Amino acid sequence: MPYVRPVAKSTVPDRMMWITPDRVFYLGLLGAPTVRQMGSVLVYVSVAGSAIRIRLDGGEWQRTEMAVVPPYVPHQVMSESRMVIVMKVEAETVDLGALPPELCGRGALDAPAFVRRVRERAWESPVDSQAVNLLDLDFDLAVFGAKLPTRKIDQRILFVLGRIKEDPSAPAVAEEYANMVNLSFSRFLHLFKQEVGAPFRSFRTWKRARNLLNYVVNHNNNLLYVALGTGYPDSTHFSHTIRRVYGLKPSEIFAGSRRLAVYGQSAAIH
Repeated sequence: MPYVRPVAKSTVPDRMMWITPDRVFYLGLLGAPTVRQMGSVLVYVSVAGSAIRIRLDGGEWQRTEMAVVPPYVPHQVMSESRMVIVMKVEAETVDLGALPPELCGRGALDAPAFVRRVRERAWESPVDSQAVNLLDLDFDLAVFGAKLPTRKIDQRILFVLGRIKEDPSAPAVAEEYANMVNLSFSRFLHLFKQEVGAPFRSFRTWKRARNLLNYVVNHNNNLLYVALGTGYPDSTHFSHTIRRVYGLKPSEIFAGSRRLAVYGQSAAIH
């Protein structure tokens, strides 16, 4: 069933997050311009009347209304406004070579029609439309105008992806997953990277960090509880990893979500 954090029906939220298992649409605070590195295709769009500045992998700063960051690329981003619009598409779910133009760029991108569409979507509540059921397909249609092309993945690796995404905090290691699909350890690691486009360890790190969003959805900000629940051995390791991925401390993420209207599917918390 969809989860909706209660919001007055007549009120258009000034900060919102629409989250599905493989997509995120966020309108809210950007935070400090520290280095961040996420495992999804990222699209940053400035709010109307402002611009963002972005640089990828230590390169030159670019000023733009829209930028695309490929998965696992370290980057920094600043906003002339404190607010920003961010879309995240999980890389393993889409054919990266067949994405629409507004998703297959790198860095600053000139796409005024798409920027207008995104800004209009940002000020609508997903549940205001009878046609939107808060699922990945509805997300793609509402935001991109069409279903994004699906990535074809070896069934053995697809099985492992399903297990990881079902429970990102599970303690199973690569050797165990290799045994589950009857592959040698070295063959498993090679096939995983070939099919997913990222090493197993990087993918696993990202999925654990992304699971933090489920706690934002459920508004649980007990950091020790969240650290253990997301599979980290302690709050120090948890905080270090989250800061490396999101460029923010967990406490800063929760502080920034206090006025956030969240729409999405109920997520199991492990």
